[in-house]
Amino acid sequence: MLTILRNLKKSTLAIIFVIVLLVLQAYCDLSLPSYTSDIVNTGILQGGIDSPVPEVIRASELDSLLLYTTQKEKENLLSHFILLNKDTMDQNEHENYTGKYPLLENENLYILSGKYDESFKELFKMLIFIKYGFENIQSAQGQENSMMAGLLPEKYSAVSADMNKILKTVPDEAKEEMLKPIKEKIGQIPDTLKSQIAVAYVREEYKAIGINVSKIQTQYILIVGSKMLGLALAAMAAAILITLVASRIAAKLGRDLRKQVFCKVLSFSQSEMDHFSTASLITRSTNDIQQIQMMVILMVRIVVYSPILAAGGILKILNTNTTMTWTLGVGVGAVLALVSILIIIAMPKFKLMQKLIDKINLVMREILSGLPVIRAFSNEKYENERFDGVNKDLTKYSLFIGRVMAFLMPSLMLIMNLVSILIIWVGADRINTGTMQVGDIMAFIQYTMQIIMSFLMLTMISIILPRASVSVSRVNEVLKEKIQISDPEKEEAMDDSKRGQIEFKNVYFRYPDAEEYVLSDISFTAKPGEVTAIIGSTGSGKSTLINLIPRFYDVTEGQILLNGTDIRNISQKALRKRIGYVPQKGVLFSGTIKSNIAFGAPDADDAIIQKAARIAQAEDFILEKPEGYNEPIAQGGTNVSGGQKQRLSIARAIAKNPDIYIFDDSFSALDYKTDSNLRKALKKELTNSTVLIVAQRISTIVDADQILVLDNGKIVGKGTHKELLKNCEVYYQIASSQLSKEELAYE
Repeated sequence: MLTILRNLKKSTLAIIFVIVLLVLQAYCDLSLPSYTSDIVNTGILQGGIDSPVPEVIRASELDSLLLYTTQKEKENLLSHFILLNKDTMDQNEHENYTGKYPLLENENLYILSGKYDESFKELFKMLIFIKYGFENIQSAQGQENSMMAGLLPEKYSAVSADMNKILKTVPDEAKEEMLKPIKEKIGQIPDTLKSQIAVAYVREEYKAIGINVSKIQTQYILIVGSKMLGLALAAMAAAILITLVASRIAAKLGRDLRKQVFCKVLSFSQSEMDHFSTASLITRSTNDIQQIQMMVILMVRIVVYSPILAAGGILKILNTNTTMTWTLGVGVGAVLALVSILIIIAMPKFKLMQKLIDKINLVMREILSGLPVIRAFSNEKYENERFDGVNKDLTKYSLFIGRVMAFLMPSLMLIMNLVSILIIWVGADRINTGTMQVGDIMAFIQYTMQIIMSFLMLTMISIILPRASVSVSRVNEVLKEKIQISDPEKEEAMDDSKRGQIEFKNVYFRYPDAEEYVLSDISFTAKPGEVTAIIGSTGSGKSTLINLIPRFYDVTEGQILLNGTDIRNISQKALRKRIGYVPQKGVLFSGTIKSNIAFGAPDADDAIIQKAARIAQAEDFILEKPEGYNEPIAQGGTNVSGGQKQRLSIARAIAKNPDIYIFDDSFSALDYKTDSNLRKALKKELTNSTVLIVAQRISTIVDADQILVLDNGKIVGKGTHKELLKNCEVYYQIASSQLSKEELAYE
């Protein structure tokens, strides 16, 4: 994960921007349920009236409320209202207020002046509740209202219908004594019930004054609805921006990781390439990095958002109603239990999927690359069964995970619906007792669903993370792979007087983790202007010896000197710049003939390219092409023959004009005439270069200045063709298998 975090440093500002947007989105999402509650409670049930304190009240009604106050409460109440008296108002003021409050034409009104605190609101609700209680103490059927009767002291219950008359006549001390126990009992009544009664009273008062209460309701719903619409649009815009920026962060990370993996692979020696299969490296560069990108998007999008949403939802629920919080715990516990069971079941399968993808890529690569051989041996059925086997394994695990995910969502929906039913069932009892309103239940359900969903998203991340973590470790394996062949800390200077000279000094080599040496005690010198040929039976170590010069492998013991300097003390770029390497299998790249010849010398002009092609005996077939040197080359050079591919590979090395040429059995696909012409051209044109040729055919190396004969990794003969025929039994055996008795006798 440290590799991922280091790469994400470049996107720090973008990540901070996403976090800000996530906070904004969470704020909008958490605000919507409370506005829903307001529309239901205030907009619908309370007719748009959101305060138990009226903005305007009839003078007669205020006087009746003052009847239930102490002297101090009365002064507090009157200090918040201003009297509107039609007799003392000027005409303009009277017309203005009469337009708003039509009853002012017939009766004096009080209007609210300025702001008020919570204690004033509680006082007003209590006075309205007392008035409501005294007026409704007897039901319409003449039966006593037990709730209201219970508010009165027993000695007043018998005369409760005349309480207002009594309160008007008794002294203030007696009135305060009468009202004190009533106020104490009212203080124990749920605030929701008092607020509902107070708002109903205010609504009726507005109707009596002539205010259009339907307009108040419509205006309230429109205002709150507009706020909800604005929040929804803001949340949508934030979500779109978050997705866009998170995708760019992940894409940038994927680009950087692919670049790092690619550059790392380019620095691999053959040892590292042997450790990672080509199919595995392709999977790691594509599928694994894609998994990491998905993980980053989910991490940025969900891991930050879910805790914010969950914490905000819990705080909102605590502010809504704390007596039902246990229902939330039931829902979250059920979700966590379900997801935990599924993780235990599915986790092992996730870990196997990436390995199976590696395996299917490996099989596909083998089959596609070896398709001609498969067809030639009519082995399509076997290969089809082999591919079908690994394909079925991957399909089996994919289907299993798909079934687990298919089971997960319905189960979660069932849990969420059951939790909703539980909340409604418990909330119905709260509504019946007056401790909650319908809108509060709706908001509670929405907050609960948001919290459960946030926990669900976090648990889903815990399912996806193991697969992504496997991908991270696989990519990290490539990036952290220790390079066995590296440049020296300080590069040594080379002796220009020995330019192009290659010297092997007691070289031993064995492959990594191997016990036996492939090459043993190899010592020879290849000089400029000379051709050094290497021949031997299959598996004798010819190609291995050649691969040590450009440092595809490093020697186990001994030294290889270039220009008198150990090649391990020269940078790989400086070393390979002096070498023109033609591999055993000709490799071409998609592009044109010209671009392939100029591959090692991008600045080469047309004259150099044409000369290289002419030396390599490629000019004839190039000029026969419709577009000549601009003729397209397909990927892998599939649109040219094997011999043409070899000649273009040789031309590519010649165009580079290096000090040393290495031909690793590069003439095997050439006919004898082309082979002969090519050797003559090389001898004529490359007079100042060191040439090393690995060959199987005696005819290719017969004119070499020095021939090395390898057998079981050791040099068993060294000299010219004629000398070796006389002195080296191994060389003689090879020659006798290729040359006639007459040719041998002539030699």
